[in-house]
Amino acid sequence: MARFGSTPFAFPDFHGATRRLVLWNLAAFFALLLTQLALRDTAPQIQAAFSLDPHAFLDGWIWQPLTYSLVHPTIVGTLFELLSLWFLAGFLESFHSSAWITGLYVVSVLGTALAAVLLYWAGLAPASNQMLFGCVGGIFGLLVAIGVLYGDVQFMMFPLPIGIKARYLVAIYALVTVAMLFGQQRMYAFAQLGGALAGLIYIRLAPRRGISMGLSEKWYGLRNRYYRWKRRRAARKFEVYMRSQGRTVRFDGQGRQIDEDPEDKKRWN
Repeated sequence: MARFGSTPFAFPDFHGATRRLVLWNLAAFFALLLTQLALRDTAPQIQAAFSLDPHAFLDGWIWQPLTYSLVHPTIVGTLFELLSLWFLAGFLESFHSSAWITGLYVVSVLGTALAAVLLYWAGLAPASNQMLFGCVGGIFGLLVAIGVLYGDVQFMMFPLPIGIKARYLVAIYALVTVAMLFGQQRMYAFAQLGGALAGLIYIRLAPRRGISMGLSEKWYGLRNRYYRWKRRRAARKFEVYMRSQGRTVRFDGQGRQIDEDPEDKKRWN
């Protein structure tokens, strides 16, 4: 586990995946705000269509696990979420690639949605129909990643001038979320824990440079193994052909010729 010293209360650089994630959410907020101003009568239906309603999702609204995190109905909640996203994603991007950060965020958002759907499907959701919106699940996944990978880093508990290690901050947040499981916000709490679990699985299993880079490396690895197999097969065929001509040619396991006679090598070159 990586260990770092204390860090001051300052926002990191605004670039890469951090900037893209914040700007996507900010653009979605203003798009919803303009929709509410222009279409006052249908704005609630539009917001409900893009939020995560487990019942609607099971009825075929399959886009909601991807769109609910972009729905931000309140200014204060949006400000808190985007500042948290900037701070946490920017901190992680100081040590990881943009693809890794984006993959962690998306997996945490999808894990949050999956947890909410499973809770509803199991019949444990509140009687009143609650919709899920906002990117808190993705933020929780980022926070868990910091707590696991950089647990000794200290953050300032704004507005108090008190520092706290990342692992303890994550533990406090997790305990508060677990306590919410026994209240009316059960679906929100369970969904956030699902996002945290998805983020934890991601940082344990995903390639360090991101899922897309890992898949690309797997694909090129398979392609290279196929080409090496073709080269070895061609080498075996060439050995058979040369033996039929009264000559002996040998190849190694990589399909490269083994030259045993310098004079013979000079003649063939």
